[in-house]
Amino acid sequence: MAVITNLATLTTAVEDYLARDDLTSFVPNFIQNAENKLYRTLNLRNEETALSVSISSGVAAVPTDFKALKFAYFDATPVSLLRWVGVEELYNDYPDRSDSGTPLVISREAGNFVFGPVSSAGTLKGVYYAKQDPLRTTDPSWYVTNAPEVLLYGALLEAAPFIREDERLQTWGQLYQAGVETLEMEQRNAETSKGQLTQRAS
Repeated sequence: MAVITNLATLTTAVEDYLARDDLTSFVPNFIQNAENKLYRTLNLRNEETALSVSISSGVAAVPTDFKALKFAYFDATPVSLLRWVGVEELYNDYPDRSDSGTPLVISREAGNFVFGPVSSAGTLKGVYYAKQDPLRTTDPSWYVTNAPEVLLYGALLEAAPFIREDERLQTWGQLYQAGVETLEMEQRNAETSKGQLTQRAS
């Protein structure tokens, strides 16, 4: 059994677990589908990227690799985090788009961030979750290095339409879910744990 360290060894592991020669040509698709689902459903610390974009004419350009916003603020003193709302709610609450000031809420409209009230010129800062390059172009990916079992069991589950009543699917599903929950728990712990301060002896 191959130790998973890159795309090639992940592919071999999926093939070994399936033990089905007739599915070998589908394995790249299984891996791709599993990876896409993880990227779409999980926002993890490895995807966190500093946000700093200019606000002009009341809007700021959304980064091309933007997936989701963690937090954002208008670069001013004092700092006040913007509240994310749906774009319809923003326009309902702030219909007057002629006046500008320090924004309180933020939303996305097509390729721009929009604000309520309309933002003065300045800089939007914060942290967002960035889309990751797929494993086929970035080998190894973060998941291969840090959570190979999640990719493995996710790819195996993608074979469900071909192996149908295979009893292994239930086990793989449980292991996949456990792996995802562990990643989410690690994310929560990283954000909430302050650690214990200790005084270093001089």
